[in-house]
Amino acid sequence: MSTTAHNMKTTAPKRAPMTSLRKTSLTAGVLYLITFVSIPTLFLYGPVKGQDYIVGSGPDTPVLVGGILEIIVALAGIGTAVALYPVVKRQNQAVALGFVGVRVLEAATIFAGVVSLLSIVTLRQAGAGSGALATGQALSAQYHWTFLVGQALLPGLNALLLGSLMYKSRLVPRWLPTLGLIGAPILIASVAAKYFGVYDEMSAWSALAALPVAVWEFSLGVYLTVKGFRPCRITAEMTAETTPAAHRETTA
Repeated sequence: MSTTAHNMKTTAPKRAPMTSLRKTSLTAGVLYLITFVSIPTLFLYGPVKGQDYIVGSGPDTPVLVGGILEIIVALAGIGTAVALYPVVKRQNQAVALGFVGVRVLEAATIFAGVVSLLSIVTLRQAGAGSGALATGQALSAQYHWTFLVGQALLPGLNALLLGSLMYKSRLVPRWLPTLGLIGAPILIASVAAKYFGVYDEMSAWSALAALPVAVWEFSLGVYLTVKGFRPCRITAEMTAETTPAAHRETTA
């Protein structure tokens, strides 16, 4: 019995090692999914953006938690660009560099927004009182505009840049980047409408306009995590470069 069990262990098929391309797609996919952890800030930031928050009694914890979530999102956003760049640059290096640059800029605006809200918390904790109401309102307004030109506008530009790279390279099914390419102009138009005061950030129109790009990024994260890159010219090139020459000659 023990001999049979031993033979079964020794003859059991070994799991194939994960390729570098699969590691890249998995990393990028997981990081894209992490960028959605800040959704609760829609509710966590409610009190701190109120006009009288500085003279109130808090609470501060929701704001602090929201700040941590947004910092995680900013770092994960940079990570998605860093992970995908070695792959997508083979389609178009200039556009890939643009994607990395816009992604980093988006992260910078997130950090700036977090600093604005945490500054309001600091003023309240220091007992600044009613004399700091104008400062608190200014910091809240700064967060609003930083969010508009950062987390609202830049995802649309990202969708155009990465969507075009993914569509042309066929690294993922074309319906995926099509979502981003369709959603990007809708989101950018919505940002323009909010910029000129047609409606505000919390309106239904704003949420509907942001939905296609959100679905694109979430779907991309799920696909890269579960499936990885599709076989295409780029994956063939990268696989050939990482395959030892002796192995290629043997299998030829």
